Amino acid sequence: MPDRSYLVEGARLAAPAAAPGLHIVATPIGNLGDITLRALRVLAGADHVAAEDTRHTGRLLAHFGIEVPLMRYDEHRAAAQRPKILAALEEGRSVALVSDAGTPLISDPGFRLVAEVRAAGHTVHAVPGPSAVVAALSVAGLPTDAFFFAGFLPPKSAARRGRIAALAAVPGTLAFYEAPHRLAATLADLSDVLGDRPAAVARELTKRYETVETGTLPELAARYADDDTKGEIVVLVGPPGDTVADEDAARDLLVEALRTMPTGAAAAEVAKRTGLNRRDLYTLAIALKNDRS
Repeated sequence: MPDRSYLVEGARLAAPAAAPGLHIVATPIGNLGDITLRALRVLAGADHVAAEDTRHTGRLLAHFGIEVPLMRYDEHRAAAQRPKILAALEEGRSVALVSDAGTPLISDPGFRLVAEVRAAGHTVHAVPGPSAVVAALSVAGLPTDAFFFAGFLPPKSAARRGRIAALAAVPGTLAFYEAPHRLAATLADLSDVLGDRPAAVARELTKRYETVETGTLPELAARYADDDTKGEIVVLVGPPGDTVADEDAARDLLVEALRTMPTGAAAAEVAKRTGLNRRDLYTLAIALKNDRS
């Protein structure tokens, strides 16, 4: 019989065998104290743990005194590993899926595995816990009644700006993950495309050097322009309604845009910046041009 147990502050506790099926287990994004007791019980009680990086997860399990067979499940080995996991489930075994940090499937590999496991008739168990995007939303002071998580933006500026423009009218806070070496360029593109929206940069959440910087996109772009930032980063951008709240403000933006752009382009640009309806802005732009004439 395997030693199904785990350590909590020096005390070794027994863990029951995990229920058959696939367990999606959230793990800490930094502070190991954020792991849940249920996660420890499932990890200790599982027949197998499928990990994005077995070395990283091995250190986590060792910290909590857990011994369980590990298999690698990342984007490169997913296709080859899925049949093995499905075979284990067919035998009535339990498999815990973990990512390097946070909640699996949130900008991590795994959704095809979950889809195939469910299609095969096996149970998928949620073992919730830490998530960097939710942690950032909870402390940034931006609206959280509606938000859109867009993962990582494209690395090249042209594609990144196109993706940002496509998200400009989303009626909620935008959330992105970003690599530290691209943060300055991403903030500059966000500022150029979305304008003067409130935003936040959350870095190294729950870790020793955690920081949460807030301000407008232009302010943050300037702040990080020459900054040698390191660590895990979440970028949040407030919803379009926070920047332009009324027709008078939209009118001012249109007047400015019409000085250098044709009518349609001016309406499209202001729509990106405000989230207001492009057709309504086009009608207003025509009226402004007529008034000016």
